[in-house]
Amino acid sequence: MLELFLESSIDYLFFLAKTLTLLAGIAVLIVLALRVRAGGGLQREQLEITDLKARYRSLSYALKEISLPEKEYKAFLKQERKREKEREKTGDQEQRRLFIIEFNGDIRASEVSALRVLVTTLLQEAREGDQVLVRLDNAGGMVSEHGLAASQLARLRAKGIPLTIAVDKVAASGGYLMACVADRIIAAPFSVIGSIGVLAELPNFHRLLERYGVDFELHTAGEYKRTLTLFGENTDEGRQKLREQLEETHRLFKAFVSEYRPSLDLERVATGEYWHGRRAVELGLVDAIQTSDDFILEAGAEMELLKLKYRAHKKPIERLVASVRGVLDRVQAGKADFGGSV
Repeated sequence: MLELFLESSIDYLFFLAKTLTLLAGIAVLIVLALRVRAGGGLQREQLEITDLKARYRSLSYALKEISLPEKEYKAFLKQERKREKEREKTGDQEQRRLFIIEFNGDIRASEVSALRVLVTTLLQEAREGDQVLVRLDNAGGMVSEHGLAASQLARLRAKGIPLTIAVDKVAASGGYLMACVADRIIAAPFSVIGSIGVLAELPNFHRLLERYGVDFELHTAGEYKRTLTLFGENTDEGRQKLREQLEETHRLFKAFVSEYRPSLDLERVATGEYWHGRRAVELGLVDAIQTSDDFILEAGAEMELLKLKYRAHKKPIERLVASVRGVLDRVQAGKADFGGSV
């Protein structure tokens, strides 16, 4: 009797948990629907501007307030107010500015949409003496997407706006395609630099399907419309054609790098290898060893420090579609990538 009671209780608890889960799911869907409806008329994009100089000054004040005796801290604040008034009298509104952009790469270079908006804005707003720093963290990915990202940075250089790329972690393959556009590249000592190469990878399930008697048909118009497939039987001819396509993309990659860094020995560095920061300086891939933090600290002595971030708010369904697309893009047959792993 006790066993029957326990078993019935457990079944009831499972049923209750399932019911609560279902109700919670319905509630979430209702909330999302209401948010989408309510937010339909709201601004769907915004430019965030952070005054890094003011931010660091505020943090410094907080530290001094704790570490200094009260009398010394008050004297410090009095001196700072005096300096601030002197700066206001000199009319320093036209001080040079360093615009800071962060680009965190993925396979699809998803942040390229925001980069396009920021670059276009800067081309209209920048005045003489302004500079741009891009904090780049990118291990590579799809050819077209990373090529577009590099082209956006090239717009800044073409207009004569000094561009520095800072690599604190990784600028490899498609990431280096972006970095090489800069007037100057700085890197942390153990950052990963290079990987100037191209790859294409895909599984093939033909033998598995054949074992279970599953036929796969692929019809194309054009001899090389599809070289290799996921489910069909791949041929040596198709493999050879894909290799030719990869070599052609590699030639374009090297030509692009050579255009912006003509002193590079491409026979030495365009092998697909990567190097850490100090060795990258020796090879000419990077100009100096320096973290982005030190670069910003030095620039702050003479320039305003404005960090820019562009946000385009997407509906929940748009975010879901973007996630699914990211997965599907990785399994597209014959898709050539700048090597995204190191």
